[in-house]
Amino acid sequence: MELNTTENGVDLADQMRRLIELGISLSSEEDIDVLLEKILFEAKDITNADGGTLYLVDELDRLTYAIMYNSSLHMHNGGKKGEKITIPPIPLKLDNGVPNLKNVASFTAFSGEVTNLENVYDSSEFDFEGMKKFDAQYSYKSKSFLTVPLKNHNKDVIAVLQLINAQNETGEIISFSYNVQKIVEALASQASIALNNRKLLEDHRRMMEAFIEVLAKAIDAKSPYTGAHCQRVPVLTRMITMEASLTEEGPFEYFDLNDNDWYALHVASWLHDCGKIITPEYINDKATKLETIHNRIHEIRTRYEVLRRDAHINYLKKRLAGTDDQTKLLAELNRAIKNLEAEFAIIAKANVGDERLSEEDIDLLDRIGKRTFTRNFDRTLGLSWEEKSRLDNIEELQKMGKEYVLENRNEHIFGGFNRGELYNLSIPAGTLTEEEHKKVKEHVNYTIEMLGNLHLPKSLANVPEYAGLHHERMDGSGYPYGVKGVEMSIPAKIMMMADIFEAITASDRPYKKPKKLSEALDILYKMTMEGLVDEDIFYLFIEKEIYQQYADHYLKPEQIDKVIKDKYMLAKNIDKALKS
Repeated sequence: MELNTTENGVDLADQMRRLIELGISLSSEEDIDVLLEKILFEAKDITNADGGTLYLVDELDRLTYAIMYNSSLHMHNGGKKGEKITIPPIPLKLDNGVPNLKNVASFTAFSGEVTNLENVYDSSEFDFEGMKKFDAQYSYKSKSFLTVPLKNHNKDVIAVLQLINAQNETGEIISFSYNVQKIVEALASQASIALNNRKLLEDHRRMMEAFIEVLAKAIDAKSPYTGAHCQRVPVLTRMITMEASLTEEGPFEYFDLNDNDWYALHVASWLHDCGKIITPEYINDKATKLETIHNRIHEIRTRYEVLRRDAHINYLKKRLAGTDDQTKLLAELNRAIKNLEAEFAIIAKANVGDERLSEEDIDLLDRIGKRTFTRNFDRTLGLSWEEKSRLDNIEELQKMGKEYVLENRNEHIFGGFNRGELYNLSIPAGTLTEEEHKKVKEHVNYTIEMLGNLHLPKSLANVPEYAGLHHERMDGSGYPYGVKGVEMSIPAKIMMMADIFEAITASDRPYKKPKKLSEALDILYKMTMEGLVDEDIFYLFIEKEIYQQYADHYLKPEQIDKVIKDKYMLAKNIDKALKS
């Protein structure tokens, strides 16, 4: 059957041209709410209908009201600009599991076929009680209904378009003709493609976000101490970035992010530490110098327990022999015990790593480490084959022999790390050896590599930069590239500071005590003055009191103390005056 040129005042040829233009428009629309409005409004205009509804099929097999519009009643609900829809969804199945075929919209969703009703009041096939109540409430007269399914690439119905009361050029309510129906079907086909594409993109985006959050939480869960670092940094990054984008003067006057930029920052902040998945757990959490899977200070304490017991046994043996002065023997025992306790106290203090060791301190540890005790048991018993493969002179280790209280053994060196006791205790500052520091820093390289292997779309091209530069510093002293602030984007510098502030204030790190809010800001200010952190971002952080917003939600109550904001702002004004 051929289409007429005009019908009931509708120029069909013109509508076909509009249909082509609409297809182009729908395919380029990124905002889902705008897309839904375009579908309904164009269908309404093409058919000269008085109103219509667009339903979406949700995950629970229900038709949810996406947008409702009626010209005569001046009613606009849902979509981009409409009022919130409060009508409950229409179930596609009843409570007993039987298909809901009495509702025309759910029937169309089930059948996948167009339903064209000339007068709903004459219909006995469907239940229109709800519509009749609507008509009575608003003094309206529903008559002709055209209900069209929208199908995806798998032929599954993903939405239902329902148009109400077609009108001729005089405003008289008429039925939806065959020709008009075919145009709406063509529109529905184009709308289905656009809607399905948007749904696929949204599903892909949700899946990616879920993957990102699962990975970030897995990294945090890998260590009982790093807690929710990967979850807190995105929050703080967004808070700072939002304030920067709202600023209408100063260094951030022209700073703004579009939707793709915001999403890229979201992805980057969640994945900024994804490379830590390769960092050994004991290095991430290394709270003392002798810690590997456990704190090996207990092994050394046991050796000193043995030495103390040996001293006491020697004392008792001499007493039993009765050859020496008893008072002198007791004094020697007490002196020996005090020396042992003093030596172990020095070792234990060095193990904590909260004070820098001098060369003299390291030499003292070396001298203490040369004290020996007698080993009576076979040292090769209970070892795995891999541990035994690292041992030298196995036969000697199976016999009684002398051992040092602190040792650097050949078997301590494996897997790229030196676990030697003296080697670790002699770390000048902190708890990490040089090779452990290197391994920790490598997580950034792995982050960049992992993100590079994701083959991110063009809209997320900035993710590796945002995520990979959070350990850089404004003066170029950071890693992995040593880039300077002038080479970094504002979002990358914001994430850098967010990462620093979260680390300073974190209360779940075993290698440091949590800082109070004022202490953390003083440290951040010092880093700013030393040229490590961007000063514009720091002063924005202070001026907008972002630190307080963050502290109220993520710091422990005992960490939140009084902050003298004015001292930082005064410093800013003085610095500004000096520069001018």
